[in-house]
Order: sequence, then structure tokens, then C-alpha cells
Amino acid sequence: MNYEIRKVDEQNSKDVLELCVSEGQRGFIESPAECLKDAEEWPEFRPVGLYVDGRLVGFAMYGALLDSGGGRNLWMDRLLIDVRFQRQGYGRRFTELLIERMLSEYGEQPIYLSVYADNIGAIRLYENLGFVFIHEYDSDGEMIFRKSF
Repeated sequence: MNYEIRKVDEQNSKDVLELCVSEGQRGFIESPAECLKDAEEWPEFRPVGLYVDGRLVGFAMYGALLDSGGGRNLWMDRLLIDVRFQRQGYGRRFTELLIERMLSEYGEQPIYLSVYADNIGAIRLYENLGFVFIHEYDSDGEMIFRKSF
């Protein structure tokens, strides 16, 4: 299989907007429309389409965001796999590829992400990939995880 991460642009944004998660996941992540709106307001975010063998299967956003001390932290802020393509290992593989991409673009440093406590599947995935809960919460009450290198 060929896995690809492509920048969201005029050519693929319509397809990205049609992605959706399962009913039970809707409270865990913003819709692609909300994500793209956030990316317009926050240029630090890089929205990307996730492709397998040329077919769009998901969406993610990442970036280097300012922290309270004036530095920058790497954040994998959004990741979704369309309901039609879930339970095929794409979430895990694209998380691995996004980590590689972020380290390549920004250099080796910790990567942060946040997840709701009741999103057990995502927490298991992130912990299996080396992310650790740092006993902090974001402004929406999501648990903050960090992967150090």
C-alpha cells in the first residue's frame, strides 16, 4: 500500500469536507469544515489529507504552536479517519507517518496532542506509540499527552 500525506488545497478541499467519523466519535473531534476554518485563523496549523493508494481516507492537522513561555511546541492537533475506512490500521499508520513528518519539518523535539478521557481507542493508540499523559488538560478539558525523543 502507498500511504501519502498531502497538503489540503483547492484541488482536494471539497473531498476533505466530505469526510466524517462514526456517530460515536463526533464529540471527540471537530468536523473537517471546523478544522479548515481553524487553520485559516491559525496559520501555524498545517491541514493535510491522508491518502492510501491515491484514495482520501482521512484528515489531520499539525503545527508548531506558541506556548505560555514564548517558545513553540509541536502539536498533532487533529486526526480523523473517515468512517468508511476505520478499523483497517490507517489511524496507527498515519500517526506514525505524521510523527516522522513533524520531526523532519521541525527537528527532533517532543510532540503533544490532546484527547478526551472517554476516547479510549485513541488513548490506547497514542500510548502504544509512546505518548504519555502529562497530567495536564487543555482549555476544553482534554488530556494532554507528550511523546519525547
